[in-house]
Amino acid sequence: MANLTAGLLDVLRCPVTGSVLVQDGDELVSTVPDAGGKPVRYRVEEGIPVLLKAAATRQEG
Repeated sequence: MANLTAGLLDVLRCPVTGSVLVQDGDELVSTVPDAGGKPVRYRVEEGIPVLLKAAATRQEG
């Protein structure tokens, strides 16, 4: 698991909700839910956040 720096997390935003992202293991999670009421998750591959709308997943529960 690659931890992203605080400086990078300060500037990254969710492309779906526009909210701040927080790291949860190998994923970044939106701090504001999408229109369906669930946080949006993005994977981090080899230390690189994949912030593509098509690659986003919705958090269960």
